[in-house]
Amino acid sequence: MGTTLDVSRAELALVVMYLNKAEARDKLCRAIQYGSKFLSGGQPGTAQNVDKSTSLARKVFRLFKFVNDLHGLISPVPKGTPLPLVLLGKSKNALLSTFLFLDQIVWLGRSGIYKNKERAELLGRISLFCWMGSSVCTTLVEVGEMGRLSSSMKKIEKGLKNGSKYQDEEYRAKLKKSNERSLALIKSAMDIVVAAGLLQLAPTKITPRVTGAFGFITSIISCYQLLPTRPKIKTP
Repeated sequence: MGTTLDVSRAELALVVMYLNKAEARDKLCRAIQYGSKFLSGGQPGTAQNVDKSTSLARKVFRLFKFVNDLHGLISPVPKGTPLPLVLLGKSKNALLSTFLFLDQIVWLGRSGIYKNKERAELLGRISLFCWMGSSVCTTLVEVGEMGRLSSSMKKIEKGLKNGSKYQDEEYRAKLKKSNERSLALIKSAMDIVVAAGLLQLAPTKITPRVTGAFGFITSIISCYQLLPTRPKIKTP
C-alpha cells in the first residue's frame, strides 16, 4: 500500500513539475491549436475559433522569450564544433530571436493595442519566414551533429575488443544522444512544412488540414522532449 502511494505521489509530482513549466504549457496549447486547425480544415466553426483563440493566447507565453535565443547568440560554443555548424547554430538563434520579438508586435496588433493592422500583418509574415529559416538551420545542425555522433560511435566500436558495444557506458550515452537528435531532426523538418502552410506558400499541397496534422505531431514531440526524468522508487 505504501509503495503504491509513493509511486502515485512521485507520478503526481512529475505532473506538477511538468505543468509548472511555461514552455510545457505553451506546447500543450500548441497541440490544441494545431489539432483544432486539423479538425477545422480551414473552415469557419468552433474548431477554427479554438485555433485562433489558442494561437493568440500562446503569444502571451512567449512574451520576452526572444531574450533566450539572444543569449544563445552571444554565448560561446563548445570547443571543437565545426565552423559551418557554429554559423548555422548562431543563424538559428538570430532568426528565432527575431521571430519571437516580431511575434510580440503581432500580439499587440491582434489585441488592439497596436493600431496599424497592415503593418502588424506584414511583420507577422516576416516573423513566420524567420521561424521557417530557423527551422531550416536547426534541421541542418541536427544532420551535422548526427554525423559527428555516428563517427565517434564507430570509433568506440573499433576500440572495443571484447564485449557488447551496448555494455559500454560512453557508447550508450552517445546512442541516447543520437536518438534525441533524430527526434529533433524530425520535428524541425516537419516544422518547415508547418511554416510553409501558415505562409500559404503551397496552398494546394500544404492545406490547413496538412498544416494542422504536422503542427500537432511536432507539438506532441515537443511535449515529449520536455518530460522530466522519472525518479527511481525504492521497493522493499
